[in-house]
Amino acid sequence: MDKRLLDILCCPVTKSPLRMLADSELAALNRAIHAKNIVSANGVAVSDSVAGGLITRDGRNIYRLDDDIPVMLADEAIACAQIVDFPRP
Repeated sequence: MDKRLLDILCCPVTKSPLRMLADSELAALNRAIHAKNIVSANGVAVSDSVAGGLITRDGRNIYRLDDDIPVMLADEAIACAQIVDFPRP
């Protein structure tokens, strides 16, 4: 993702800055999705693996990338707290 775009994007709810998901974070997210343990903010189960994502710098929410396009909808956010083995800084 273009760094200039990443610099201007923020969480639509908290206005927190975002960063790209690290490989270990993405792997933990996809493991939880495959285990059917993930729901989006609107309560809908997430069933498809994520190829990439953006995470708030405070580590609370993830926004997926679809074909390298950020899906910045508050209802589509995934709370990191529901990912049991999510890497914490």
